[in-house]
Amino acid sequence: MFTINYINIFIFFLVSICLVFIMLFLAKLLSLFFSQNRDIEKISAYECGFDPFEDARLKFEIHFYLIAILFIVFDLEIAFLFPWAICLSVLGLTGFLTMLFFLVLLGFGFIFE
Repeated sequence: MFTINYINIFIFFLVSICLVFIMLFLAKLLSLFFSQNRDIEKISAYECGFDPFEDARLKFEIHFYLIAILFIVFDLEIAFLFPWAICLSVLGLTGFLTMLFFLVLLGFGFIFE
């Protein structure tokens, strides 16, 4: 059967699933008791106090998507530096050179961006 480590993970998973359903049930219950009258002004789109000028589904330039994706990629790659900094004394010269190569590639990607 399960070892004690897997049972702890399974219990954590069950508790998290139960919490999700409890929150969904409470949100639905509270919306039934505290629902307000919804008129046109409350459900209309809000753009800094002005009426919307155009349709919200405009085409964006691909440049904005590329910048967002590159930000996410570089942000995740920087997250690899923290465990490396903690284990640097154990990794030795090989770990240092590997991370140096990784940082050089990261720098080339940043310049290319």
